[in-house]
Amino acid sequence: MTEPRLAIVHERFTEYGGSEAVVGEFARTWPQAPVFAPLVDAARAPAVAHPPWDTITATWLDRVHAATGRRSHAPLLPLVPRALRGLPLRDGYDAVVVSHHSFGIQAALATDAPVIAYVHSPARWAWDPAFRAREAGGLAGRGALAALGVLARRAELAAAPHLSAVVANSHAVADRVRDWWGLPAEVINPPVRLDRFAPDPALAREDFLLFAGRLVPYKRPDLAIRAAQRSGRRLVVVGDGRYRRHLETLAGPETTFLGAAPDHVLVDMYRRCHALLMPGVEDFGIVPVEAMACGTPVIAVGEGGALDTVLPGLSGAHVAHGADDEVVEGFAAVLADPTATDLDPAEIRAHAQTFGPEMFRSRMAQVVDGVLAAR
Repeated sequence: MTEPRLAIVHERFTEYGGSEAVVGEFARTWPQAPVFAPLVDAARAPAVAHPPWDTITATWLDRVHAATGRRSHAPLLPLVPRALRGLPLRDGYDAVVVSHHSFGIQAALATDAPVIAYVHSPARWAWDPAFRAREAGGLAGRGALAALGVLARRAELAAAPHLSAVVANSHAVADRVRDWWGLPAEVINPPVRLDRFAPDPALAREDFLLFAGRLVPYKRPDLAIRAAQRSGRRLVVVGDGRYRRHLETLAGPETTFLGAAPDHVLVDMYRRCHALLMPGVEDFGIVPVEAMACGTPVIAVGEGGALDTVLPGLSGAHVAHGADDEVVEGFAAVLADPTATDLDPAEIRAHAQTFGPEMFRSRMAQVVDGVLAAR
């Protein structure tokens, strides 16, 4: 039986994060499939420079990006749908697998083959005004993001009917796909590479809390800082981003900023901290799974991907979503209860291992095979 010819599409390789890790697992699942993306900046995303595939095919838009000295890709985002619609996907592909978080499913308009969309989320900044308000800086920024949001909503709604299958990375994202696109979605949690993450029996837990991730508004590192202050606990912040300067004005001596620390530092922090704080509402959230793989309990706002990953009483605790002051008080209440985080590290790690890449690849292959069998 001839192997089906697949193509893989990602929106942009301009940094390395969870969505790029997903594309890496796609390439391991279908190693002969070419990978396409409008923008490919290997210099700013070192992990993309040596991927598990031989090449990534960029588009004319990447040449524009290169001509600007590869400054911020943000001004080019309105052109991404056009670049995706122009991808050479009509050349005999049996199916196309798309990684989507803003415009990716526009590739469905570039092919007659069935398209399977793995949705990290419909564009939250396009559909959710409160989320957009937190992400935009100043009046001009809000106006620009609102205009881009109109484009993103129209683009998603135009392409969504052309999808053969939709896979959401969490139940929260599946709900958005239902509410915003009017489509059902199967849930397959994204892969987490757990080989680097494990407890170290030689290390004792220390009395500090950890926040890890990009320092951007939607991840709410400000609430982690406030919760540590309210609880009288030390906080270590691993990560960097445009929000850092503002956060440093909020923080006191209880907070230490390590910046974008290398992996071995992050793993060391996971292993030694008392608990990881996750105050933002994530589509899924790979950081808490990495922490749990090190036997670390996670205290998270009980919304979004945390409902899939953090199991109260087994791997951590949930804090009710609400106004900022209520969330801070919720974290303080959990931290004041020693039983909330006095959990078995072995059981925490065992739970994290259910999110490994092998299960992800197997389930994605089943979805694609099902779509091809139904043709």
